[in-house]
This record gives sequence, structure tokens and C-alpha cells, in this order.
Amino acid sequence: MKLNIAILPGDGIGPEVTNQAIKALKAIASEFNHNFKFTTADVGAVAIDKHNDALPEKTLELCKKSDAILFGAIGDPKYDNDPSAKVRPEQGLLKLRKELGLYANIRPVKAYKTLLDKSPLKKHIIQGTDISIYRELTGGIYFGEKHTSEDGNYASDLCGYSREEIERIAHLAFVAAEHRSHKVTLVDKANVLETSRLWRKVVKEVAEQYPDVTLDFLFVDNAAMQMILNPKQFDVILTENMFGDIISDEASVIGGSIGLLASASVGDKYAMFEPIHGSYPQAADKGIANPIASILSAAMLLSHFELHNEAELIRLAVEKSLKLNITTPDINSVVNTVTTSNVGDFIEDFIYNPKDTNLNFKNIHLGQSTII
Repeated sequence: MKLNIAILPGDGIGPEVTNQAIKALKAIASEFNHNFKFTTADVGAVAIDKHNDALPEKTLELCKKSDAILFGAIGDPKYDNDPSAKVRPEQGLLKLRKELGLYANIRPVKAYKTLLDKSPLKKHIIQGTDISIYRELTGGIYFGEKHTSEDGNYASDLCGYSREEIERIAHLAFVAAEHRSHKVTLVDKANVLETSRLWRKVVKEVAEQYPDVTLDFLFVDNAAMQMILNPKQFDVILTENMFGDIISDEASVIGGSIGLLASASVGDKYAMFEPIHGSYPQAADKGIANPIASILSAAMLLSHFELHNEAELIRLAVEKSLKLNITTPDINSVVNTVTTSNVGDFIEDFIYNPKDTNLNFKNIHLGQSTII
């Protein structure tokens, strides 16, 4: 298969984790005789610094001409700490989602057996957890009308949803549930919000088309609590934009690190794949950033194009790296000298030699990935 992939590394640790995902994709292309072309462009704070625009037109055009987008991370303290900034890195990501119609964000959450002791939650609570979160991505309060009074003492954000916006992501969630454990949980705040009451009404109607899928409901505050008390009860979670943002980040504690969570943002025409972690600027260029989420995002990219064997090989490589503790300091309590690049090298080696790849600790610490 031939794929043109736009690479948007972004800010902070974005470039270094994205580089490890590219290593994996290049190895897959070589092993399976695919042709992947990678083209890089600016987005976020780096784009503001260079072009005074968080999403330059050149970057947007590249994305529209590409088959898929591999995204790093955006954000910089100099903008986060300046409430008067007119142009912000996050505006680039929001605009990209809107321009490309990426209305569905899909975030898998899995408790890896080898990392059960890394989570702050008890093993018996998280063991066996396998959740897929479907978050609506281009509507709601993040995209609603915004207003601040002239005196700066009042502000408002409008949250609005249409039937069409709810229906299209609901169908995706129910189709996914049909291939999983046949359960969808709608997370809302229907006891308070009109938008949530519309979500319940529309999702109930959509559910009638999927009789083999069970639908239940949780208010978002209860859902946040249940995510900690009993995450195994969930299969597919369906929710609106802001609730999904919060719930999916909370779910990162199940796996022990937000550096493990990948995501896909899809629409009718375009698709983007990115780790859910932020730019973590304090860790940039130190070799301590966890690249697993970015690498698993690359696996989701392959699955999107029905390259399932290729995606599974990357996932197996990730599980082997976790089993051998070839991981960065956020989840590595045994050896803290494995770098971001070392992890990427090991994943690459596994793809080329899945039956023989192992780790020579002395060499890996020297930055040399070794086949044994």
C-alpha cells in the first residue's frame, strides 16, 4: 500500500516521540513492502514563532492532500502563562479538527498485565480493563460562541449540539461495540444540561438500530467515580467533547502513565493519529519522554487502513518492550537509563525480528539496539 503521511511534530516532546513512531512505520513499510511517504510541517507554538499562526495555511493544505496525519503534541508555557495572548498553540489543533471534520476521537484504554503495579489503583480493580472511549470532537463548549465583557469581569462559553453531530459519532460507537463486548455507556449530565438531554434522546433512537448492543447511561460525575472504582464495567464509552476530554485523561491512571495512551481522530474524509499526552516541555530533549503512545497511535493509523497484521506487530512489539522493562522513567522502576530513542530502537528491532529480538542492557544503555 502507498500512503502519504503528514507529520506534525509540534512542540515540547512532540518531535522526539513522533520520531519513534516514524521508525516503527518505516520498519513496517520495509517488512510488508509498503510505500510510506512522510512530509513534515509546523503546528502549535513552533508555528506561531515561525509564522505567527498556530496552523499555517501550508500545513493545512499538506494535511488535506495526505492520506493520514501523525500528530505529536502542542503547547508552550510562554502561551499557557499569558492570558492576554491572542494566538495560542491550542487554536491550531482546534482549527485542524474543525477544518478536516475530525468529529470522532477514539481512545483505547488498556491495563497491561506487566504494568498493573504501576497504576495507583489496586491490581484487582484494573486487571482486565479494556475500554474504547468515543469522544465527540468538533462541537460542544470548546467550539461554541465565546464572550468576555469589556470590563473583564464576566465571561461565557456556549455549549451547543445538533442531532446530526450526535448521530454520526453514536453510530461509530455502536459499530465498535458490535465488534467488542456489545455495550455502550453514554456519559452525560442529563439531569442539568439541555444538550445532554438531547444526547440521551438521540442516542436512544440510534440504539434501536443495534439490538445486540446494550446501552446504559451515567452522569459524568458518577462516571468519573466509576472509572476509578470499577473500570472493568466499561466497554465503549460515548460522550461529548469536554466530558470526553476529562474522562479519557482520568483513564490514563489505569495504565499507569498517560504516556501509554494513543488516539485516533477521524471524520468522513480525513484521519489524524496522536498520543493524548501534552507537550511536556520540561522533558523536551532529555530522552525521558515515553514514546509508546505515539507508537501505538501509528498502529491505529495502520488499522484505519485495514493493515491489521502490521498494526498487531507493533502492538506485540510494545508489549514485549513493557515485559522486558525497556521503558522510560515514568513507568520504569528498575532501570532508569533507557531513553526515548532506545524504546523506539527496540520496537524497530522487534518488527524486523519478532522471534529473536531481546535486550542487551549494556548496549541499549549506550544507545545501541542489539538483536540477540
